Amino acid sequence: QLQLVESGGGLVHPGGSLRLSCAASRFSLDYYAIGWFRQAPGKEREGVSCIKVIDGTTHYADSVKGRFTVSRDNAKNTVYLQMNSLKPEDTANYYCAARSYSCSLWKIDFPSWGQGTQVIVSS
Repeated sequence: QLQLVESGGGLVHPGGSLRLSCAASRFSLDYYAIGWFRQAPGKEREGVSCIKVIDGTTHYADSVKGRFTVSRDNAKNTVYLQMNSLKPEDTANYYCAARSYSCSLWKIDFPSWGQGTQVIVSS
């Protein structure tokens, strides 16, 4: 079974930055797309970003375009989400998920999920 582990969450002031990591074990990310999702209390889980690992093609939700950047380190079998200019509305549990080959921002398209990491943006 695919195993994904997120890390890097925490408490940050508005305008600050965090970098989340999604490390894969027991499989190579090369032929997968990795999506980042978030879920705030009382809200639906929403797609934030996605990267097609083999060629680095990326996708972003409108709410994070220009602020978040998704990238991968093939040697470390890890995908990152760099989050800049954070806002209180970015507060949520963030999850990475894997699906075969192509990107999507729909949670239903992803069969494999990590356990999540919490991001709190507050002054």
